[in-house]
Amino acid sequence: MPAQLELHSPQVLWLLVLAPLILWQELRERRSRAVLRFPAMGVFHATGRGVRPYLVWLLPAMRLCAYCLAVIALARPQERDARVRDLSVEGIDIMIALDLSTSMEAGDFRPKNRLHVAKEVLSEFIGGRVNDRIGLVVFSGAAYTQAPLTLDYGVLREVLRQLRTRVLEDGTAIGDALTSSLNRLRDSDAKSRVVVLITDGDNNSGKISPIDAAAMAEALGIPVYTILVGKGGKVPFPAGEDLFGNTVWREAEIPINPKLLQDIADKTGGEYYQATDRESLRLGLKKVLDSLERSKLLEGGAMANLREGFHPYLLWAFALAALELCLRRTLLEVFP
Repeated sequence: MPAQLELHSPQVLWLLVLAPLILWQELRERRSRAVLRFPAMGVFHATGRGVRPYLVWLLPAMRLCAYCLAVIALARPQERDARVRDLSVEGIDIMIALDLSTSMEAGDFRPKNRLHVAKEVLSEFIGGRVNDRIGLVVFSGAAYTQAPLTLDYGVLREVLRQLRTRVLEDGTAIGDALTSSLNRLRDSDAKSRVVVLITDGDNNSGKISPIDAAAMAEALGIPVYTILVGKGGKVPFPAGEDLFGNTVWREAEIPINPKLLQDIADKTGGEYYQATDRESLRLGLKKVLDSLERSKLLEGGAMANLREGFHPYLLWAFALAALELCLRRTLLEVFP
């Protein structure tokens, strides 16, 4: 079925009764305008008036149309889709804790490094959500909330896109990251609350131990799903650039602690996954969602999908007003 057009504020249309005042004002100005009289005006009169005097009347017509279109735009036309959206929406509150330590620059996810691939996969993950509130905590030597729980996925993906390593103090403060995430979730009224921890290393900094943070999560009933990015042993790591600007890679030993991440997941009722490439990271995030019990954030009722339609009316109103002003000061300027 086609979409139906309706007005959000139909009472604004009462302003259209003022539209004739525009024509009245134009007539009033013309009658009050000074007139210059010359002895030889009869000669000019005999040559004919031409089209310009008639085009002058387009100016008040354009102003009138611009006013009417602006009033219609203020009434906010909206298209109502025939499909009705159920408000008994299922959703989850998800805090993502993302590791930004320098070890995330390792190139075992070539041609990109670990952080680049993690950001791409997380962006796809966020873009595929509909009703889940998602927040973001970043950590290295310390943890910070980069984005609180939100449904504005566009802003969240832009924040994610701008993340870089070597901005925070280096290190891997897993305990602090979990605590910051839990602080954001503890006041949530959602039935399903979860932390997704994405890291590539072992805890080596921070004020709170990961096991203590896991105990807090257990007490709050918040499962922690841990994803270990990368593999143990020696991996390619950037060591600078050569004379031509190409990245020089060297083998570096990056310690990992899969047992710690497994213990955190087991203690909190979550799951542990290891991602060694882009696809396994994507599947890990998918499995996290598949294992969650969904909760209802909104209760009952239904709402039609509405799409704002005032934009073309407002655009044409501005265009006609600008054109009228331009013509009045140039080609159709009246003197005196």
